[in-house]
Amino acid sequence: MNNFKYSNIGLKITEGFEGLRLVPYQDGNGIWTNGYGNTHNVDPSVTITQFQAESDLATNIAWAMSVVNKSVTVQLNQQEADALCDFVFNVGSGNFSKSSLLRDINAGHFELAAADFEKWSECAGKVCAGLMRRRVAEAAEFNS
Repeated sequence: MNNFKYSNIGLKITEGFEGLRLVPYQDGNGIWTNGYGNTHNVDPSVTITQFQAESDLATNIAWAMSVVNKSVTVQLNQQEADALCDFVFNVGSGNFSKSSLLRDINAGHFELAAADFEKWSECAGKVCAGLMRRRVAEAAEFNS
């Protein structure tokens, strides 16, 4: 089992793609979101503070990294763990657990896994340019 913590480089990836929005909004799939991509306990009528956004981000990142640490059965390096943490943060643990990305990693097929990131670039059934940029960045971090 891996025991990674999210690096500052990984955190910059997540913050950069999520952006900070204190006023709740609906994401591309209609899910109420606030802060740095937080979807937990979002009240559409409540604006949050910067402190709450950072607290939620820390909680969500810790959760995502715990999913990576528990799910991946092979040894990773920090860049691979960071890329996977951002991926889990964005797509969720259920999607990650049934993904070819996780299967390929656990089978030791890292080159195939890197190509699997781009399979997760759709929102509402269409390729989303923002998600494609994120998947390309995750794959680049995974391969670095």
